[in-house]
Amino acid sequence: MRKLTAGQVIAYVVLLTGALTMIVPFLWMLSTSFKSLGEVFIFPPKLLGERIVWENYLRISDRYPFGRFFLNSLKISVIVTAFQVLTSSMAGFAFARLKFRGREALFAMYLATLMVPFHVTLVPTFVMMRTFGWVDTHYSLILPSLVSAFGTFLMRQFFVTIPVELEESARIDGCTPFGIFARIFMPLSKPALATLSVFTFMGTWNDYIKPLIFINSIGKMTVPLGLASMQGLYSTDWPVLMAGTVIALLPVLVVFLLAQEYFVQGITLSGIKG
Repeated sequence: MRKLTAGQVIAYVVLLTGALTMIVPFLWMLSTSFKSLGEVFIFPPKLLGERIVWENYLRISDRYPFGRFFLNSLKISVIVTAFQVLTSSMAGFAFARLKFRGREALFAMYLATLMVPFHVTLVPTFVMMRTFGWVDTHYSLILPSLVSAFGTFLMRQFFVTIPVELEESARIDGCTPFGIFARIFMPLSKPALATLSVFTFMGTWNDYIKPLIFINSIGKMTVPLGLASMQGLYSTDWPVLMAGTVIALLPVLVVFLLAQEYFVQGITLSGIKG
């Protein structure tokens, strides 16, 4: 058995501490969702209650349409993810492979928008949505998010790693730029596409600020906004709220697990070449 060096031991301890720091809140959330309200405030706290209270998951929709919240978030997240993957991959291909005047300057200016804080654009976006009559509709959450500078940068960085010989061979065979994009680049870019899909889905699903600003009707709320509305002014049913939080976590967990292999490859490969 190979002996570990002092540096490796320290690294493992730091990583284990970080892992425990991340996983303990999730375990506590899960355990709270199966407790009664009185057991939540017991001191010293206990990880498990006297019995498993499955009813907490059945009571989620007693006062609020949690199923509607879930479907709203799912619809918005799927649409935004699909369009961002499409627009970012096409723009990334254009910046990586198509030669046109001002390409580098245009890409630099587009990339510079990443430095603009989101809150700076929030008021102008709200004014535009109000002008179009889209406040309190899902259009206000979907349309401004159909393109992404980060997604374009990610796909562009991945596309430049694809050998030029593949593109030249396709051109010799008479393939058009769109054919090269669809038949060669897209099949080879599964890791980058999976990475962008995970980031976009997670960001859209967990978004709280934009629904808070644009949505007023309870039937159009998303999961984060719905969970926030379940917290009472004077009292909160914490086990039921934690049960709703556990259910809200499941889609993100499923998406990550399904795309985990490609996600890791995308993180590793993207950005290797500039």
